Amino acid sequence: MKIIRIGMLGSGFVANFYMEGLKNVNGQEVVINFSRPDDKINTAEGFAEKWNIPEYTNNLLEVIERDDIDLYFIALPNEVHKEIALKLADYGRNQVCTKPLGRNEEEAKSMVDAVEKAGVFHGYAETEVFAPAVVKAKGIIDMGGLGRVIWVRSREGHGGPHAPHFWDADLTGGGALMDLGGHCVEAARYFFGKDDHITEVFAWGDLIVHKDKTKAEDNAIMIMRFASGGVAHIELTWCSRGGLDLRNEIHGTEGSIFTDVTRATPITTFTTKGTGYVIEKADADRGWVFPLPEEAFVYGYQAECRHFVECVREGKLPRENYYDGLEVAKAIDAGYKSMKEKRWVKVGE
Repeated sequence: MKIIRIGMLGSGFVANFYMEGLKNVNGQEVVINFSRPDDKINTAEGFAEKWNIPEYTNNLLEVIERDDIDLYFIALPNEVHKEIALKLADYGRNQVCTKPLGRNEEEAKSMVDAVEKAGVFHGYAETEVFAPAVVKAKGIIDMGGLGRVIWVRSREGHGGPHAPHFWDADLTGGGALMDLGGHCVEAARYFFGKDDHITEVFAWGDLIVHKDKTKAEDNAIMIMRFASGGVAHIELTWCSRGGLDLRNEIHGTEGSIFTDVTRATPITTFTTKGTGYVIEKADADRGWVFPLPEEAFVYGYQAECRHFVECVREGKLPRENYYDGLEVAKAIDAGYKSMKEKRWVKVGE
């Protein structure tokens, strides 16, 4: 088996989840970590020590110019996704980018154009559609268990971003819709089938709670119409206490499916002393708590990392790629336009 050598670009929250996923993937090795020199909290040295990575650097070109790396993970903040992807493409480098692909359709399109021109591998790291519960639901849909899918509800919420830069809409491209909406949009596309395009959206968003932290929306709702006539309803919030909340409902002409991976955990605990880590973005570890085991598996990080590594080895386009990231960006752009203009907006308008 050819060992796929990986360069991890980033050393923060999502980079740690990728490492959790990769440690259970055969035939790969993370050989170097890059961290931006201005990141004094998540340092390349500290990350490399934690994950036993042999090399680390703050010099991006030092990593990109190497010819012994098979795949680069862009695990960096939204504002540099486009810049890094284009540099990688210029050097003919295979790449995976965490969500969102770009902060808007224009950025995402430029990234698609760059990888197409370079002829390189590109993966869109959208965990939701690799989560085992979601993959199982899709399998039931594909075998005809629901008949024709007609309505999807997807929800993601937590108490607010874990890092300061997420609160700055100028850096990230938006608020709760940008931060969380990509998961739900892609889940809906997955359940309906990617040939069933989103045609128009209607969205609402408002800043309700975190007025001292951001000027962006901390709550959003978006309705999406599909070409088949189906409808998806997505709910996003930064005001949901108790840890990460991930739920989906899929309704068809012959049945329904409900997924809930973070609130319906297999462990129930009561403690006056505390449990330690409970779940992503948990507010407390005392009282009644519901720890989630093996988050990297449950959220889909392990499955997507394995898929990307295997596709690079086999020379195949992964099932989540930059074309999917572009479609998500189009839908979210339309959502922000709808919020502003208070009307239905056609995707791509």
